[in-house]
Amino acid sequence: MLASKERIASLIPHSGNMCLLDGVLECDAQHIRCVSHSHLDQHNPLRTDEGLPVLCGIEYAAQAMAVHGGMTGQVGHKPRAGYLVGVRDVVSHVPRLDTLAAELMIEAEKLMGDDARVMYQFSLSSNGAVVMQGKATVVLDADRMAA
Repeated sequence: MLASKERIASLIPHSGNMCLLDGVLECDAQHIRCVSHSHLDQHNPLRTDEGLPVLCGIEYAAQAMAVHGGMTGQVGHKPRAGYLVGVRDVVSHVPRLDTLAAELMIEAEKLMGDDARVMYQFSLSSNGAVVMQGKATVVLDADRMAA
């Protein structure tokens, strides 16, 4: 594993059980692949009384994108604030994430960007089947942008 949950938490503004990713399996200049089991956690902060809606997968993907930025030197430090400024072409194949018994694989590929804004395509899969995919634009260090 390239990065543990502790290392991930040092690269994103989330901590505790809001840090949804458990590890980074692969990372290069354009791509990251992460793993998570937090979709099965009864104390997942995104969980509702009905379970964990699949659209929460966008937050998993956004965290993977932020980790990618930190690991590839785009940010260089823990961002103080970040914003998901847009998603498009999002397709989900299941209604909820908590019904998936296997671990989640979260992949993101950088399509374009600079030090502060990046566009990725992402996918979440479980047991080899894609459960969600789409594209997202992220501002990785919003505090720096506002300065």
